[in-house]
Amino acid sequence: MSYLKKIEYEIILKDSFLIIRSCPKCGRKTHFLNTKKFRINANGSKLDIWLIYQCEVCRHTFKLAIYERQKVSSIPKEEYKHFLENNEQLAEAFGKNIQLFLKNKADIDFEKMQYAFVKKNESIESSGFEEQIAVTINNPFGLKIRPEKQIAEVLGLSRSQVKSLLEEGKIELLEKTKASSQNIRFYAKANPKISYEH
Repeated sequence: MSYLKKIEYEIILKDSFLIIRSCPKCGRKTHFLNTKKFRINANGSKLDIWLIYQCEVCRHTFKLAIYERQKVSSIPKEEYKHFLENNEQLAEAFGKNIQLFLKNKADIDFEKMQYAFVKKNESIESSGFEEQIAVTINNPFGLKIRPEKQIAEVLGLSRSQVKSLLEEGKIELLEKTKASSQNIRFYAKANPKISYEH
């Protein structure tokens, strides 16, 4: 009996996003790292809360705005407590929140990102077609990784091998998922040359 094997992966970040920007002290572009510390400024009944990044060379700081001119009452009490405590888990969560970086117009260095592919689900169902593997790779952080590179990583192949398999029709990448920063989905024919247990 033919089968369809479904595997779902998710890309996870090993660390916070790196910011690349001009450092006024260094006089050139450098990487700014997440200090995992917050800065809070009270102005009457309004608060500004920033996640602090710093230049990896000279430690000049850059403030990534989380809340600006926000009423104290509108910030969840538990979250506000974590801000005051410089909670590392919360700082890491904000350091991986791509919307926060877009809002602050902070340039992320995607080339230097450390990430991994984690298998989330796997199932097998009977199919009336030839044996196939359907793979979905979720990209919740919007990392700019070429689909061919993602496929190579989860299958344990080189990018040139993946390109050859795509050209031969042994791997089919769905058209609507070709954007590198989106989730991708592809089908592959069951082939002993491909390791699906990566």
